[in-house]
Amino acid sequence: MPMTKNTILICDDDAAIRTVLSQALGRAGYDVRTTANAAGLWRWVAQSEGSLVVTDVVLPDENVFDLLPRIKRLRPDLPVIVMSAQNNILTAINAAERGAYEYLPKPFDIDEAVKMIRRATLSPSQKLDSENESETKAEIVGILLFFLWGNLELERNL
Repeated sequence: MPMTKNTILICDDDAAIRTVLSQALGRAGYDVRTTANAAGLWRWVAQSEGSLVVTDVVLPDENVFDLLPRIKRLRPDLPVIVMSAQNNILTAINAAERGAYEYLPKPFDIDEAVKMIRRATLSPSQKLDSENESETKAEIVGILLFFLWGNLELERNL
């Protein structure tokens, strides 16, 4: 569960995607606002609403690759996760070049999407703590494997 109430702005013309993400993020403790078009998303961003954007590439009124540079100029620290059913490397590259935090190919695993959003909404110090925790767990696993392997080798030699 997030430490503070983050508002996630979801923009997708597919009502099912909006509903699934909204319900999952609501259960995870986030406030969620949804819209089906770029105009609604831009209005919220311009009003400094939201702490993260999750948006489809192809929208009825605008392609998000045209909107993303404007979002990043106005709010450079606002993480934007771009999702698309056009699962190809060029879509991911376009998203990265325009400042997207992450690319989420459709269809996606909802639990993985929530984890991605959780990572994106962490404060810099929380991200550092999370990275340190992951490194510590990896080190512990490595040490355990080292000792287990060493004991196996020792038993073989006895």
